[in-house]
Amino acid sequence: MRTEAALGLGGNLGDPLQSFVAALRSLTGHPAIALRRLSSVYRTKPWGIVEQPEFLNMAALLSTDLGEVELLNLCMEIEHASGRERRERWGPRTLDIDILTFGELVTDRPSLQLPHPRLAARGFVLVPLAEIAPDLMIGGRSVAALKAAIETSDVVLDEEETTRLRDALG
Repeated sequence: MRTEAALGLGGNLGDPLQSFVAALRSLTGHPAIALRRLSSVYRTKPWGIVEQPEFLNMAALLSTDLGEVELLNLCMEIEHASGRERRERWGPRTLDIDILTFGELVTDRPSLQLPHPRLAARGFVLVPLAEIAPDLMIGGRSVAALKAAIETSDVVLDEEETTRLRDALG
């Protein structure tokens, strides 16, 4: 059964945009995944550990025949292929792929919580997701309403990186 999933992509080491391109090509190359929509690319200041480079962030909507755990494993494989090393929470990274939603599934397992548990508090997630799925319902509220309820002025559209992404993906 096809399920629509929303992913958040982020990174701040190396060339994050190239990591996004490689990740999106890996996802679209999988026979059980169809990419539906991509957001623009946004630049955000780090939080948690603030002494690190700015992040690039974006969102993607896809449909898949994979289960949520299979999709998580694929995302982790793609992160690893990009050189991702999990050293510290909120630390610098080449690529981070978070499953934000997986259909209407609500789950709270140690390895996977859906919808993503901190989604509603993160402008760097909500701004790109609202661009491509403003009416997506999460916890009884639309993504657009969740975005309107928080401060997002620090999430800045990066037109140059967005153009670079679109050019690279054709």
